[in-house]
Amino acid sequence: MFTDSHCHLTFPELALSWPSISEAMRAAKVDRALCICTTLEEFEAVHSFALSVPHIWASAGVHPDNEGVREPDLETLLSLGSLPKVIAIGETGLDYYRLGDRNIADMEWQRERFRLHIRAARQLGKPLVIHTRNASEDTLRLLKEEGECGDSRSAGGVFHCFTEDTLVARRALDLGFYISFSGIVTFKSAQSIRDVVAMVPLDRLLIETDSPYLAPVPHRGKTNNPSYVPFVAQELARIRDCSIGDIASVTSRNFEDLFKVET
Repeated sequence: MFTDSHCHLTFPELALSWPSISEAMRAAKVDRALCICTTLEEFEAVHSFALSVPHIWASAGVHPDNEGVREPDLETLLSLGSLPKVIAIGETGLDYYRLGDRNIADMEWQRERFRLHIRAARQLGKPLVIHTRNASEDTLRLLKEEGECGDSRSAGGVFHCFTEDTLVARRALDLGFYISFSGIVTFKSAQSIRDVVAMVPLDRLLIETDSPYLAPVPHRGKTNNPSYVPFVAQELARIRDCSIGDIASVTSRNFEDLFKVET
């Protein structure tokens, strides 16, 4: 019934508890999930997990915030992205939140890494899973410079765990991207994100946990897992004045359409 479009099931907080999480997912009617890769070092574990569990898929990529890890090249991304059950490229994008004593000009390594992911996704014809934090202008600019405009040659993808405003959302939608919402949408302080939920077309909505992070109310502060994604759906249903079943159906269908997976 429900699909978690973004989670990290191989992170230790979840991997060590997989049997109980799997049972909780069944009880919550969460029957599919996309397990996200954040480093090349992690990819083998992510991919092996997806191969071993029905209705779990994998991505291939290096998170923009990860430093001191193996740097991707185009050949590697194309190779990993071609493997069975790898349905997306990412998590990729830009993150200027933790600059420290650096400035935005110093983050050219992030921008070049992002460009490589975009090029790999376009060559493979697989969607991007995009992370952007304090970097929406450059994120959108690089997508357009690399040819992402929503046409038939575009890779497309999703802006995951969306935390930007309605203007950024409209610009992402104009480029053909989907918008995914996490448990943050249930937080009392997140009215600006709820405003985005209200304006995104139903056929571009996705839901996620980003677990083990960002557990939704009423589980805020706990270790998140995919069985909590219905709480995100419940809040979207409230905002959109529809049933939770409608949100489950629409977001699952959108997942199938974007990532080209069978029911």
